[in-house]
Amino acid sequence: MNALRLAAVCTLALSLAACSAATVVPPATGYAPAPAPPGPPPSAFTKPGPINGMDAKQLSRMFGAPRLDIRESTVRKLQFANGRCVLDAYLYAPARGKEPVVTHVDARQPNGTDVDPASCVAALQAK
Repeated sequence: MNALRLAAVCTLALSLAACSAATVVPPATGYAPAPAPPGPPPSAFTKPGPINGMDAKQLSRMFGAPRLDIRESTVRKLQFANGRCVLDAYLYAPARGKEPVVTHVDARQPNGTDVDPASCVAALQAK
């Protein structure tokens, strides 16, 4: 019985030792970050909408300064609000080197209830 116990303990010890022996890989030289994810498909730039196709300057002229301006690698989000409506406009560049334009819009009331983007645009313009 002791030989069986000893064999079990040795097997367990060897298993644990194998788990803890990790191979350390040195960092690669010439590190290059992963490429940015692709933007929206070209069809996104032709969708109808009250502000689709507008750039950030046009939106600022229409609604004033945005409440939020968030920039990431392939998208820019501008948020406009006036107490009656919150509008999130997502801008993507149609091609490398081109000015980003609105391709998607989310609109909601301050309590989070979705609203029609066109009515939100009208409410923001009425101020």
